[in-house]
Amino acid sequence: MEDLLPAEDFHAVFTLPARIADFACQNKAAVYGLLFKASSQTPLTIAAGQKHLGAKIGMASVLHTWGPALTHHPYVHVIVPGGGLSQDGTRWIGCRPRFFLSVKVLSRLFRRLFLEGLIRLHRTSKLRFFGALAGLTGSGSIAAHPAPLRKTDWVVCAKPPFGGPEAVLACLSRYTRRVAISNQRLVSANAGTVAFRWKDYRIRRGDRLKIMRLRTDEFIRRFLIHVLPSGFHRIRHTGFLANGIRRGRIKKIRHLLNAEPEPGQATGEAASEDPDGRIVCRPGPKCGGAMRIVEAFTRGQTPKSRAPPLGEAA
Repeated sequence: MEDLLPAEDFHAVFTLPARIADFACQNKAAVYGLLFKASSQTPLTIAAGQKHLGAKIGMASVLHTWGPALTHHPYVHVIVPGGGLSQDGTRWIGCRPRFFLSVKVLSRLFRRLFLEGLIRLHRTSKLRFFGALAGLTGSGSIAAHPAPLRKTDWVVCAKPPFGGPEAVLACLSRYTRRVAISNQRLVSANAGTVAFRWKDYRIRRGDRLKIMRLRTDEFIRRFLIHVLPSGFHRIRHTGFLANGIRRGRIKKIRHLLNAEPEPGQATGEAASEDPDGRIVCRPGPKCGGAMRIVEAFTRGQTPKSRAPPLGEAA
């Protein structure tokens, strides 16, 4: 909530073609990292141009790798405020109402940046191929493989602005903590077959919901495709929302817009002391109660006040 600004927030989606997705399946860390880099650099570059916005923007990106049937379908969701700081940092430049950047321009630059990055990864021996793609290990072979994709439009969507802060948070919450399939979609499972519900988006009218039955080993294979490499960050922030500068930039933007945080937004000034000297927070916007801080601890530190493990005496 602290990061929300009094500006329209837009939702963009950058999708990899199926031919490139095969590379990502065998080189997850390298290709997913390139997907993040290209999908963030694209709007940053275009927005900075004087023909478009002429501003330094910020964004939050979330990686998804699955389709409704658990197939490999990598794409990145991007939430971006509709505006940015001027090049000298003295003004806030807002975008046009309900329009951020041209989808066609975004698609072409995203395609070029990604393919150039892919060739660099191959030249520096950061890609490994096996199975049906084993022939791509040779020098220069990967440059010809995606050549037809240079002449096609890559799928980039830019959705209208959200209805408000609550809608932004609802969208992010749907994308940040999900796994490839939830328990609610499972219909049945045994040693031989797993059945689950999926939505067929190719159907334009009528009931899209279907039941898919897979051999248990095939279901496990599809699920494990979406396990990310150890330590890989699937949520990233860039531009003025980058982790190292976010707090200072947001404070500056609020000052330029002469805007205070919305009611209910948590801030570092919300804490105070009660008559007994205990640290409490201001009443919550929903329940009206005050949350008492019993202990503060840093990342990786074991809290002293945590509940004992089950089975131990209190």
